[in-house]
Amino acid sequence: MKKTLYVIIFLLFVILLQACSKGEGVGKDPGPDPSPNPDPSPEGQMILPKKQLRGVWIVTAWGLDWPIGDYNTASQKQKYINYLEKFKQLNINAVFVQVRGMGDAFYNSPYEPWSAAITGTRGQDPGYDVLKFMIDEAHARGLEFHAWINPYRIATRANSSTPFPALHPSVNPDWVVSHELMQIYNPAIPEVRQRLVDIIKDIITKYDVDGIHFDDYFYPYPSQAGQMVSDQNDYQTYKTGNESIEDFRRSNVDKAIKGVRDMIAATKPEVVFSISPGADFTTNRNTLYADIEKWAREGWMDVVIPQLYNNDAFANKLTEWDRFNNLPPLMIGHGFYLMTNSSQLSNQLILAKNKKAVMGNLLYSARYLYDKPDLTNKLAELWSTPAVIPFLGRAVAPDPGAPQNVRIEGNTLKWSTSGNVRSVVYYTSSLQQEGKVLAITPSNELAISQSGFYAVSTLNADNKESAVSKPIKK
Repeated sequence: MKKTLYVIIFLLFVILLQACSKGEGVGKDPGPDPSPNPDPSPEGQMILPKKQLRGVWIVTAWGLDWPIGDYNTASQKQKYINYLEKFKQLNINAVFVQVRGMGDAFYNSPYEPWSAAITGTRGQDPGYDVLKFMIDEAHARGLEFHAWINPYRIATRANSSTPFPALHPSVNPDWVVSHELMQIYNPAIPEVRQRLVDIIKDIITKYDVDGIHFDDYFYPYPSQAGQMVSDQNDYQTYKTGNESIEDFRRSNVDKAIKGVRDMIAATKPEVVFSISPGADFTTNRNTLYADIEKWAREGWMDVVIPQLYNNDAFANKLTEWDRFNNLPPLMIGHGFYLMTNSSQLSNQLILAKNKKAVMGNLLYSARYLYDKPDLTNKLAELWSTPAVIPFLGRAVAPDPGAPQNVRIEGNTLKWSTSGNVRSVVYYTSSLQQEGKVLAITPSNELAISQSGFYAVSTLNADNKESAVSKPIKK
C-alpha cells in the first residue's frame, strides 16, 4: 500500500512539472497575446491598420470658417466644395459642420430662424437647401457628415448696451435667460429640453446626417456670459427633494442629454450621437454642469471627443481621458489653430494613435488647414493613406458579407460583393508588416501596380466590416 502511494505521488509530481514547463501552472503568466499574424506566408492573415475617424470642425457661428462673410450663393457653395476637396486630399473622412450655432438654422426650420451667416440677415431664406447641399457634397466624396449643434446658446453681444436680436416667433420668452453677454435657452425649463429634442428630431428625420454632435456649451462659462442672472427661482421651482443647486443644474443637463439620446435611438438609431466636452473634468462637472462620466456610465453618448487643445498638457490630459475603456469610444479633439510647429501635430497624433481606446481625431478648425500650410503638409504625411471609420452607433444595416472570388487579373484586383456595401482594399509589401488602406470604394475592382500582398473586406452603411479575405500575392 505504501509503495503504491509513493508511485502515485511520484507520477503526480511528474505531471505537475510538465504542466508548469508548458506555462500551464497555477498563477503562471501566459505571456503576451498571440500574434495577430502568426503565419507570414501568403496563407496567413494581413496585419490590419487601426480604424480611425479623421474629422474637421467647420465653424459657421459668425461665419468663421464658412461662409466667411460671402453671401453669394455660387461662391459660398464653391468655398464649401473647396474645403471638401482639401479634406479628401488629406484622407480626412468626416466633417462636423455647425448647423445650429446661435439658436438659428442652416436649413428651413419650424423652430429657428435662418442663420445670419448665410445671407447676412438673420431669418432670410437663402433660396437653396443649405444643409442638403452640404450633406450631399460630403457624401459624394465619401465623407461622413455630422451635424454640430450648440444646445443652448441663442445670441451673444459685446456689452449690455447692445440689444440681443429678436427671438423667433415660436420661442416663449419665459424659456430664455439673457445674461450680460450671452442669451441662452434656460436649461432648467422642461419645455426647453423638449424643444431641443424636437429640433434634433426635425433634423434627423428630414436629412441624411451621419451624426448629431454637441460641443461644450451647456451652462455657460462665466467669462463668456459676463454678469450672470441668478437661477435661484428656477431652483426653488424645479428642484427635486433636498438636492443642492449644483446637483439640480447637473440634473437639468442630464435630462437633456438622455432625452436626445433616447429620441435618436428610437427615431433613427443609425445616427451617431457625439459630445465634445472641454478638457478638464472638474470644469465640466462644476462650471458647465456636464457630468461626462455619468453620461459615459449610463451609455448616453455614442462617442466622447474631449477638446485637448493645450499643447503643453496634451500627454497628461490624454492619459486622464483614457479612462472609459471604450464605453463610449474615445476620440481626441486637437487645437490645430493653436499649434505653432509640425512637431506638436505629429506628437499628438502619434500619442493618440498609440492609445488603444482612441478611435479618431478631430481638428479645430477648417480654415487653419489653409492658414497653417506647414502643419497641413505634415498632416498629409501622417495621413498619407485612407482610414476606415470604426463602427460607432447602433447596428441597423444587415451585416456585410465577406468579398468572394478575390483575384488578380493582370494589373487589376477584382472581387465580388453582395448587398449595399463598400469595399476596403488593403496592401502590404510583406505579411510581417502592417498593411495600409489603398482604397475604400463602391467598385469591385482596383488597378494595382506594386508587388506585394492584397486583401479585401466590405463595409456596410453602419461602418461594420466583414471578415477580410486571405491575402493574395502580386
